[in-house]
Amino acid sequence: MQLVEDVVSMKDEVAQWRRTLHADPELLFDVHNTAAFVAEKLKSFGCDEVVTGIGRTGVVGIIHGRPGGNGPAIGLRADMDALPINEITGVPWASRTPGKMHACGHDGHTAMLLGAARHLAATRNFTGSVAVIFQPAEEGGGGGREMVNDGMMERFGITKVFGMHNLPGLPVGEFAICKGPIMAATDIFDVTITGRGGHAAMPHQTIDPIVAGSAVVTALQSIASRNADPLASVVVSVTKFIAGSAYNVIPDKVEMAGTVRTLSPEMRDMAETRIGEIVRSVAAAHGAEGSFNYIRNYPVTFNHADETDFAADIAESVAGEGKVERQQPPTMGGEDFSFMLEARPGAFIFMGNGDTASLHHPAYDFNDDAIPVGVSYWVKLAEKALAA
Repeated sequence: MQLVEDVVSMKDEVAQWRRTLHADPELLFDVHNTAAFVAEKLKSFGCDEVVTGIGRTGVVGIIHGRPGGNGPAIGLRADMDALPINEITGVPWASRTPGKMHACGHDGHTAMLLGAARHLAATRNFTGSVAVIFQPAEEGGGGGREMVNDGMMERFGITKVFGMHNLPGLPVGEFAICKGPIMAATDIFDVTITGRGGHAAMPHQTIDPIVAGSAVVTALQSIASRNADPLASVVVSVTKFIAGSAYNVIPDKVEMAGTVRTLSPEMRDMAETRIGEIVRSVAAAHGAEGSFNYIRNYPVTFNHADETDFAADIAESVAGEGKVERQQPPTMGGEDFSFMLEARPGAFIFMGNGDTASLHHPAYDFNDDAIPVGVSYWVKLAEKALAA
């Protein structure tokens, strides 16, 4: 590995920042303490601008390069929010707030980008400007969309944007990336099946929405097996099924909800259309009425070709030959960095977190041994992208 020397020496300090953030997790846009911590650090590093309140609670720090040097601005993004999970790690820096924890490593992402900001502000070995972007509400709130809609790209003249996420199971010191779709679109749907309730001992006098709803759940699975190209990717999962309140009463209605994951606009359109057709027709076949609401959430996280090659080359300059998987299979998880990649060309890369619990697991903890790797990646990427 070819780590940046100054970055190696700051590992313990950056790890302490990470652990401070880990102990005080905040959800969605309610990241006021985290944003204040970030803003204070950026100011202490001597960033040329520190702007808060972007996308409600996001923070952007601007670092200009060599005096008198003109050039483009690139964006480096980290996410700040935690998850509504009870932590079971037992580490000394564990969450002090029941029901909230950093179970996805956003504390590590934030700390690593802060470390890179400190180095870049001290050395300024580049021409142009670096925008370090600290985003709220990645875990379902669409903070990336809010920052883009707030005019962040135009305001700071950002021409390209890059993101990074830790990946449990991938060894520390290794990276993984691919061109095109790397993470899925994450849509959601709600379904209501309305029948006619009555006595459970006299089902012939009712229109049983539970039977109709169960048939809908089964039929929805045919979308992946019979409607999608076998070489394409689509996931339709029903994750809620709510009905009834007594042993001897058939209810009037069933409420269901779920998620759809796709990697292309064509599969996304097809899934939405077929869900509606199945809900209405299968319910009608049982004498019930079916209605649904489909919400398009995060779009596909799509890596641009040139920027992907560039990011992979930078990762290899840090990790060494053979330590960067350039054809990483896409994951059906979602990521709202997708909104930034729709606004500007760029790339999203995975960085190894080692043999740890999986993301979104109550025993997960970010691996501090990965800190010098991630910070070195950010530093080298900025300096190479903005080389004189």
